[in-house]
Amino acid sequence: MKNATALGVLAKSYMDKGMLVPDDVTIAMVEERLSRPDCAGGAIMDGFPRTLQQAAAFDALTAPYGGVGFVPMITISDEEAVVRISGRRSCRSCGAVYHLAYNPPREADRCDVDGGELYQRDDDKEDVVRNRLYVYYKQTAPLIGYYFAHRVLHEFDGARPIATIFAELQAALADVAPAV
Repeated sequence: MKNATALGVLAKSYMDKGMLVPDDVTIAMVEERLSRPDCAGGAIMDGFPRTLQQAAAFDALTAPYGGVGFVPMITISDEEAVVRISGRRSCRSCGAVYHLAYNPPREADRCDVDGGELYQRDDDKEDVVRNRLYVYYKQTAPLIGYYFAHRVLHEFDGARPIATIFAELQAALADVAPAV
């Protein structure tokens, strides 16, 4: 999306409406990205897979490299998700990220780093976030059972301090990561 490739532009058109990008588009983007040399030692995925079809395709893509070994699930309430996402603001010029309640800028609507304009992404607007949650329950929630059955799901309580969750994630990853 950042490079405005044909796949990126197509994906953004779905995301701006709070919809999932179709599986074939998403899988093609992931496959292309994983083919790059910097992924030779493995990769951490964020926001993929989101459907059972994507999970099956990802299993096939990663099977030659040992498969999917760890799936973290950080849980928070739906209302907290709405607050966290809809309060996010980004700087148009440098990309710095703020939150209206948890990390506000010193001056309203201005970036502390470069004074640039802060804006809310279309997919962070409350009505879109609520639709994203609906889509999550309809299409993504089945992955919890899928990865539980594959014995790679690890759940973390996202309502706790970030440092605590991060430390737990690091410890859990250290237990499953291959020695490099």
